[in-house]
Amino acid sequence: MKNSRRIIAYIIYILLGAALMVLGTLEVTDSFWSGMGGALMAVGVIRAIHILRYRKDEAYREEKEIEANDERNHFIRNKAWAWAGYLFVLIAAISTLVFKLLGQELLSMAAGFAVCILVLLYWVCYLGLKKKY
Repeated sequence: MKNSRRIIAYIIYILLGAALMVLGTLEVTDSFWSGMGGALMAVGVIRAIHILRYRKDEAYREEKEIEANDERNHFIRNKAWAWAGYLFVLIAAISTLVFKLLGQELLSMAAGFAVCILVLLYWVCYLGLKKKY
């Protein structure tokens, strides 16, 4: 049942993507939206193929279930998210300074706000998880 809903969602992605691409081709929207349509179509097709393969191929299904439930993989995913967060904050903080030195006030503010939002989200999540565990 869950996979059926996912396939429906991916078909909607494909149709929405096609509509955005058609609107971009007809110059109703700009190239950003037609590019977004292409990306939505690609995601929809790839994910639908993945779900169909998951349904039909028993060995593939077993491999993916082991991969999803393995504690080592959970640890690696969590560690990867932590590193990505650290690196994002570091890169955004450096970008804030570089953009400021280059006189790009708007970009400097955007990078600074990104750092602030991520740090705020970290603390909210930390406090919530601290109460939970």
